[in-house]
Amino acid sequence: MALVSLATIPHSFLMSIATTLVYRVPLLLTVLRAALAPVMIMLALNPPSSAGFAICLITALLSDIFDGKIARRLGIATPNLRRLDSIADSIFYAAATYCLWLLHPEIIIGNLPPLLLLLALELARYVVDFIKFKKEASYHMWSAKLWGLFLFAGFFSALVFDATGWPVYLAIYGGLLADCEGLLITFILPHWKNDVPTFVHALRIRRAQQ
Repeated sequence: MALVSLATIPHSFLMSIATTLVYRVPLLLTVLRAALAPVMIMLALNPPSSAGFAICLITALLSDIFDGKIARRLGIATPNLRRLDSIADSIFYAAATYCLWLLHPEIIIGNLPPLLLLLALELARYVVDFIKFKKEASYHMWSAKLWGLFLFAGFFSALVFDATGWPVYLAIYGGLLADCEGLLITFILPHWKNDVPTFVHALRIRRAQQ
């Protein structure tokens, strides 16, 4: 049977497929980040590979940066896509934390009090968000974006270079600050809203809706 030539396919059909694929890129990048979570765990359960961890962490960071940029450029940065982005972040870094526990439990034990406080704040945010809005927040705060860079640096230092120090401390205490601001924004906002960069923006939204 002769193969169908691309020349016989209507140009509008090919353009439609190409457009559909382009518009799926942000979603695919977000899903990729979540899919890297089990890969990270497999790397930790087998003889650890510094190169493997480096590739996963860099890929996750780049996907986190570009999924939002591409979505905004295409005009498809919907609330659901932004919520999925936050969920993918949580899944990936939860897996990275488990890897850290498997390979370097001394780092977690040595920083247990602030880590427990960070965990408590993370859980508190989910509980408060669901009580007030009936769904999780998706603020994408500037402090959270900075925390994402700190997390990358902390996990890269620990999993790739087997080192601790200031990158790990920044990852922990940056998270504490970001979570405190996230709780504050939830208390300020009268209704659920995605993409609230700072608590100052939340105050402006509240005043505008009064």
